Amino acid sequence: MGGPLVQKGEHGAFVTTAEGQAVLDAEAQIAVALETCARRVSALQNGQSGSVVLGVVSTGKYFAPGLVALLGEAFPDIEVTLRVGNRDAIIAALNGRSLDLAIMGRPPRNPPVHAEPLGPHPHIIIASPQHRLAEADPAMPDELLSETFLAREEGSGTRILMSRFLDRIGDGQPWRMIEMGTNETIKQAVIAGLGIALISQHTVTEELRWGRLIALQAIGLPIQRSWYLLRREDAQITPATTRIHDYIVSLQGSFLPN
Repeated sequence: MGGPLVQKGEHGAFVTTAEGQAVLDAEAQIAVALETCARRVSALQNGQSGSVVLGVVSTGKYFAPGLVALLGEAFPDIEVTLRVGNRDAIIAALNGRSLDLAIMGRPPRNPPVHAEPLGPHPHIIIASPQHRLAEADPAMPDELLSETFLAREEGSGTRILMSRFLDRIGDGQPWRMIEMGTNETIKQAVIAGLGIALISQHTVTEELRWGRLIALQAIGLPIQRSWYLLRREDAQITPATTRIHDYIVSLQGSFLPN
C-alpha cells in the first residue's frame, strides 16, 4: 500500500488526500477504542463491572431470584449468574472453583471457606391441617416417630438435619421415610396427607399463610439454623465479587422470606 497522504492544493496550501483522511479516521477510531478500553479496565479494577457466579442450595431458590434482581438493580454492569443445587452439588462446585460465592446453611469443612451469617433459617415439621397431630401441643417424640416422613434426596442439607433430629428424639429408634426429589413435591404430598416433613420454613411461607399447611408443635422445634454467605479462603477474590459479597452482607437478611 502506498500513496500520498497530503498534496498541494490551490495557492500552495497542503490538503489531505483521500488516503490521508482514511488514516486520520483510523487514528480517531483507535483513540476512542483505547479510551473505552481504559474505562473498562478501570471499571473491572474498581469492581464496577465484571461477572460473579453465585451458588445457592435448593432451599434458597425461593429467595435467590429476588436477591439476584436486587443485585442487578444495584450493580447493572456486574453480571451475576445464579446456580442452584443441593448441598453436595454446591460444595462440589466450591471444590471445583466454579463458584465465586455460595449461600447455604452449615458451612462445609472442605474446602475451607470464609462464612458470613446472613440471617435466621428456621426448620419446622409440616402437616396437612387435617392431620391427627394438628392440635397436639406439643406432639410427643413417639407420636412423631410413628409417622411417615417425606424427605429430599441424599446430599440434601435438609435431609441431614431431619435424620439428626429424628435420631436424637428417638434415641436411635427406626423411622419410616419416603424420598422425594423436590421441595414442591414434598409440599404437595404433605397437603395430600401422604406424610409429614421436616422442611425449611422459608420454603412454605405462602402455604402456611393461606392455611394449606400447618407447623406441628413439638419440643425442639423450630430448629434454628442460619444462612451463610461463603467464599473460599484460598480464592483470589475479584473486585466485582468483593462488591457483591459486601452488598449481600449489608442487606442483613432483608431478602429472606418473612
